[in-house]
Amino acid sequence: MQMTDLNTPSFPTNQDLNPVRLRQAFGIFPSGVVAVAAQVDGRLVGLAASSFTSVSLDPPLVSFSIANASKTWPDLRRAAHLGVTILAARHGALARQLAGPPESRFEGVEVLLSAHGAVTLPDGLAQFDTTIYREVEAGDHTIVLLRLHGVRHADHSLPLVFHRSAFGLRGER
Repeated sequence: MQMTDLNTPSFPTNQDLNPVRLRQAFGIFPSGVVAVAAQVDGRLVGLAASSFTSVSLDPPLVSFSIANASKTWPDLRRAAHLGVTILAARHGALARQLAGPPESRFEGVEVLLSAHGAVTLPDGLAQFDTTIYREVEAGDHTIVLLRLHGVRHADHSLPLVFHRSAFGLRGER
């Protein structure tokens, strides 16, 4: 095993940590993509998120991060329950639609609506019925912890992956 002298800096001292370079570095790590959606004031509200992760089994928690500048989150966070759907590899166009103009995000999209207003997509890999457990401010994003109340999964297809700012492991657009 080769050891590095701890007295010698392993990173340049004049690092360029600008947002473009950080986004490129962060984008090296692939992540799955989910749809987060609910019915709010009688209309469907939702978004695509690539920061979803499992957090805890007891209590059952998952999380995703949302930009503080999001115009969708202030409405979505008012919902009694949120639906989370893990998207399949075939959902690239749907993920782009969910990231597009809010008024057309669900145009032509089949959804399931729970009694509590959680919206999920029936052809996703897995669907979760959740409520907001806690929100944690983290720089220019907020980490949203969600408590699970129900789960449904049946599809064993490959997941949609976000990598290098595009969908697919080769950065396919």
